[in-house]
Amino acid sequence: MAEGFLMEVCVDSVESAINAERGGAGRLELCSSLLEGGITPSIGLLQVVKQYVRIPVYTMIRPRGGDFLYSDREVEVMKKDIELVRSHGADGLVLGALTEDGRVDAELCMELLAVSRPLPVTFHRAFDMVHDPMVTLETLVSLGFERVLTSGCDCSALEGLPLIKRLVEQAKGRITIMPGGGITERNLQRILESSGVLEFHCSARSSKDSAMKFRNSCVNMGASLTAPEYGLKVADVSKVRSLNAIAKNTL
Repeated sequence: MAEGFLMEVCVDSVESAINAERGGAGRLELCSSLLEGGITPSIGLLQVVKQYVRIPVYTMIRPRGGDFLYSDREVEVMKKDIELVRSHGADGLVLGALTEDGRVDAELCMELLAVSRPLPVTFHRAFDMVHDPMVTLETLVSLGFERVLTSGCDCSALEGLPLIKRLVEQAKGRITIMPGGGITERNLQRILESSGVLEFHCSARSSKDSAMKFRNSCVNMGASLTAPEYGLKVADVSKVRSLNAIAKNTL
């Protein structure tokens, strides 16, 4: 971790988790299917990651991709997942839920936070889909979330920088504002210098070719819009180190 800044790296594999820690990450957000923005990881993935890393592991609680308006049965799944990841070593949780009109589902979030205790909880980028981010921030403070992950309600943290700065000013230390979304070596310094944040979130991934020698190019194990069958994305140690160095030099 760069002194003064904490870098959280989102990972969806054991290899990425190990690489992120080796590169200097201060915390992991563990999920599955980063292609969908991250969903709840398996207990097996959580257990093995915890065997190999020492830094805190915050586990995503999101039953599916898509919107953040959940049915009663999806809520049942979320609560059960929280109980399971708590009992298998998660250091914190990452979750969020909205109402149909784009506001925080405060009632549901209270229920999920109650099941999560005593673990700290981050409100994820559902925040970027809300109707009024400034009002939403106050709701999250009152509910007791530890931090909020946001791109500033824009397509990337760089483009959402003006709002991120306003959020930091409004938060006044009551909740941590953590920018995330498209953060790279090219824009990190500007984001840190302009926003006043103390933490940032990134994936720092590179493409990795499959080790498969025999390949059937006619078959795809998913929908048409999916990751290449013989390509992998993993956290890159050198990228994590580079981002960490930029953060350290920004002090």
